[in-house]
Amino acid sequence: MPEDQRPRGDEEIRLAALRDTGLSAVPDPGMERFARLTAGVLGVPLALVSLVESDRQVLPGLAGPWAGTRSAPLTHALSRHVVLSREPLILTDTRDDERRRADTAAGVASYAGMPLTDTDGHVLGSLDAIDTRPRAWTGTELSYLADLAAACSAELRLRIVSRRSSQAHQRADQLAAQARTALSRSELLLRAAEDLGGTSGLAEVRRQVRDLVTSDLKPSYVGLVLVEGRRLRRLVDVDHEAAAAMENTYEHYGVDDDWPTARAARDNTTIVIQGAGDLVAGGYTDDAVAAWHDLGLHTAICVPLPGTHIPLGTLVIGWDTDHDLGVVERAVVTALAGYAARAVERAQFLEDRISAAHRLQQAMLTELPEITGLDTAALYRPAAEQDLVGGDWYDAYLLPGAGDGGEDSAAPATVAISIGDITGHNLEAATLMGQWRSMLRQADLDHPGAGPARVVSALEHANRALGINASGTLIHAHLRPAEEGSWQLTWTTAGHPLPLLCQPDGTVEELEAGDVMLFPRTAFQDRTEQRIILRPGALLLCYTDGLVDQRGRDVNAGITRTGELLSAFRRRPLPAVLDTIADKVGGSNPEDDIALLVIRVPAAPSL
Repeated sequence: MPEDQRPRGDEEIRLAALRDTGLSAVPDPGMERFARLTAGVLGVPLALVSLVESDRQVLPGLAGPWAGTRSAPLTHALSRHVVLSREPLILTDTRDDERRRADTAAGVASYAGMPLTDTDGHVLGSLDAIDTRPRAWTGTELSYLADLAAACSAELRLRIVSRRSSQAHQRADQLAAQARTALSRSELLLRAAEDLGGTSGLAEVRRQVRDLVTSDLKPSYVGLVLVEGRRLRRLVDVDHEAAAAMENTYEHYGVDDDWPTARAARDNTTIVIQGAGDLVAGGYTDDAVAAWHDLGLHTAICVPLPGTHIPLGTLVIGWDTDHDLGVVERAVVTALAGYAARAVERAQFLEDRISAAHRLQQAMLTELPEITGLDTAALYRPAAEQDLVGGDWYDAYLLPGAGDGGEDSAAPATVAISIGDITGHNLEAATLMGQWRSMLRQADLDHPGAGPARVVSALEHANRALGINASGTLIHAHLRPAEEGSWQLTWTTAGHPLPLLCQPDGTVEELEAGDVMLFPRTAFQDRTEQRIILRPGALLLCYTDGLVDQRGRDVNAGITRTGELLSAFRRRPLPAVLDTIADKVGGSNPEDDIALLVIRVPAAPSL
């Protein structure tokens, strides 16, 4: 409504209410806090608590750079349009609005303002989010701004009531508590934005949501349920026995089942339950009633997790006492569900990508071939941190010649074995690992009769010439049959941890050092190779550095411990040998990928 058409009495009442707030063009701690929360939650450079007097705009709350004083003429105040219309004002680009372009202060490119009202609905000003560039405000952002404006309005109303009547002192105390609670809940949203913004896995999201809600709202139960096709899955709270017992019992159920959490996700609506009677009256399942009693709940709220097209699931918060869910608290829970939804989407995306990378990595680690005259086994374990996908690898294959299917195919074959580690912990490293393995095989086939050093040099040349430019370490070796059941091992190393050789009598030695790692920007150099005879009963263990190189542990101690276990378990089945070494040296939560490859020359049968 234009200002000249507004009833004079209404404007006088509005200005009186404004005076009774006690706020002016002086910074106010409470209003400053609302401005900071608005800037933090919406990610804008400037936020204002703007109050519109008869002839000027005053700013008791301000967060961000502001060139002028705490007051400005109404000709420069977008907030006056909020007061006049009594409605939010949302501008994606202020330059596109001819009516308001002259009003806009320098540097204000986009604007979102929500009304601040007194108890009678008079608009006293606005809570403003301002960006210095055009911005398309999302529905979620505007919802958060409206929630914060409602909390700020509650604070303004409290101040008006407190100043107007000493007889309303008790009510003022109650409103003060509500305002403090509203502020606390607003701060909860800010913490949620910070804490959930750094999560990477669903388990971590589950834990952060529980901790955030528990610290402020004091519930007895917090749960997250995710939609997976036409099914729902609870994220089990492994840290709380009572919750975990119920969640494991009812972990999976259908989207169409009559659970409050299912109905909230299915209908995209918030559901509040006040007592088991509401469950019965609402037609919910007997399982839902049983779970309610198992958790000892009296009140619960189920809020859908907003997704791009359909809800991602449901956030459920329950109390073991009768709990009055006010408007502000519902708004806070709804906003928290929005933050949780974004964290869930991000965690699901990361887990899907990491799972695909691990599957890719495992697919490239082919089965070891059957080798006449040798026993072999290999083990690959990814890092405990799910976001670490590495370039650790192993390989073994038969070279053309004896044992390749010709007339003398029963004779022992010449075997190529490799183990390596591409620099990096990401999907690119896993992909480069597959390229290196393929190029190394090709180099072996294209250089018949050449030794491992020549083959690795060919790999090094291809790595640089083809622009792959990967770096890393490796061991490449050839095993050829020798006399009396022995095998000749010829190997070359490129910066890789040295193999351990366990002799038939149990003594363990580390094989000789070799050459520098493969790095595309270093000059080519002649690579060297060594030879040794593996007698019957000997074991050769190759491993990547993730086994022994861990924070807070001595590498040499890890190598020594590996040798001791290799000796102690040398006569056991090879898979058991590798599992034991990985468990006792690598530990249950390895910081890096681990690849192990073991070769045993069978002992001669006793006469």
